[in-house]
Amino acid sequence: MLGEYSITGRGASAIAADIERAVGAGALGPGALLPPLRELARELAVNPNTVAAAYRLLRDRGVIETAGRRGSRVRERPAVAPRAAIRIEVPAGTRDLSTGNPDLALLPPLADALAAAAAHHAIAPGLYGSTAVDPDLADLARAALDADGVPAGPIGLASGSLDAIERVLTAHLRPGDAVAVEDPGWGSVLDLVPAMGLRAVPVAVDDEGPRTAGVERALSAGVRALLVTDRGQNPTGAALSAPRAAELRALLAAHPHVLVVDDDHLHGMVDLPLHCLSGATDHWALIRSTAKAYGPDLRLAVFTGDEVTVARVRGRHRLGAGWVSHLLQRAVVHLWEQHAVDPVRTARSYAVRRDALIGALDARGIAAHGRCGLNVWAPVADETGAVAGLLQRGWAVAPGARFRLDSSPGIRITVSPLGPADIEPLADAVAEVLHSPGASRFG
Repeated sequence: MLGEYSITGRGASAIAADIERAVGAGALGPGALLPPLRELARELAVNPNTVAAAYRLLRDRGVIETAGRRGSRVRERPAVAPRAAIRIEVPAGTRDLSTGNPDLALLPPLADALAAAAAHHAIAPGLYGSTAVDPDLADLARAALDADGVPAGPIGLASGSLDAIERVLTAHLRPGDAVAVEDPGWGSVLDLVPAMGLRAVPVAVDDEGPRTAGVERALSAGVRALLVTDRGQNPTGAALSAPRAAELRALLAAHPHVLVVDDDHLHGMVDLPLHCLSGATDHWALIRSTAKAYGPDLRLAVFTGDEVTVARVRGRHRLGAGWVSHLLQRAVVHLWEQHAVDPVRTARSYAVRRDALIGALDARGIAAHGRCGLNVWAPVADETGAVAGLLQRGWAVAPGARFRLDSSPGIRITVSPLGPADIEPLADAVAEVLHSPGASRFG
C-alpha cells in the first residue's frame, strides 16, 4: 500500500506532519492509498480517533482526499507539491517561453515612483494606527472601477491577486465547501483551493470565458463560490464577453448565496472592455493586480466588493499582516497619476505577437487560442511529447498539466520574449513536433 514507507507518530498532529513530509519529499506519491483508520491505529498503537483526526487535518490542508469505501489517498496534486514543481529544466541557449512573465521592455521604470514614495514618507510616514488604504490610491482605484461599470463598494488592498483571492474565500467559506474554478485555469488557484481544504469543481473555458453549461452544472451541484478571470485568462487568453457575462449573471441571479470573485489581473494593460459578474449575487469581489502591468515584484492588488466581504477581509488582514506597505501604495499612486503605462500600446504589443503566432500555427494546421494577455494555449494529444520535442528544438514551453484538472492536454506559450523574427521558426518547430509520425494534431 505504502511501499517501503512506514508512517510514524503518536498524536494526530505528529501523524499528519509525518505523512505531509513524506508527500513533500516524494516518498508518498500522488494517488498513494493510505492505510484504513483502524489498521494504522493498530500499527501505531493509538486510538482510531487519533488517526481520523490526522486524516482530517491532511484533508483540510489539501494533501489527501477521501472517497468513502475506496479509502484515503494522496491527492493527484497535493498542496505540498505545487503545480509550479511541474517544470522542465531549461538548458543554456534555449528560448524560455514557459514563465508567464511580462515583457520587461513594457514595464515602467520604478526609480521615480519609489523616490516619490520616499519623499511622501518623509512628510507623512506610515505608522501604526494609520489608515490602511492611502486615500489617493482609494480615489484613483474607485474612479477606474466606476469607469468600467463595477458596482460601488469600499476599497481594500492585498499583496497580489492570489493573496486577495485567498482572503476573500476565507471570509465566506469553510473547509469542505465546493468552489467552481476554470479548467484549464491559473495553476496557483488550482493549488490554493485544495490547500484551503476546499473542493475544486472544474468548469470548462472557451475564448469567451467559463462555459455557461458548466457553470450551471456547478451551481446545481451546490458550489459556494465561483472564480472567474475577466480578461487575459491564464493559460488560454480567454476574455469574458458581454453575451457570456449576461448569461452567467442570469444564472447567478437564482443563486444569490454564491460568492463571486472576478479576477481582473491584467487591468492597466488590456484594451478589451471589462465584462464582470460583480454584483450578480449578495457577496462578491473584484480584484486588480499591479503585477503584470507594472512589475511582478510590485506586490499590491486592489479589490472592491460588497460591504460585508470587504469588511471581513480588512478586519482579518488587520489582525495579521496589518496593511500593505504605504511606500508601495504611494509608488502605485505615482505610477497611476503619471500614466506610466499606456494600456492601448501595451495591449497592442502583446496582441501583435499573439496574433502572429496563432496565425502562423493556423497556417500549419494547428489550432491555438489567445484572445487577450501574455499567452497562447495550444491543445495537443501528447503533452509530454510536445514539451520534450520543443525543448529538443530549442524552445521551452509550459506543460499544460500545471493548469488542468479534467480538461484535455495542451501547452502554454508565453509570447512576451518573442520578436517578429521568432514567429515562423517557433511555428515550424511546433508543427514538426505535433505532426511527427505517431503524433495527433490536436488534443
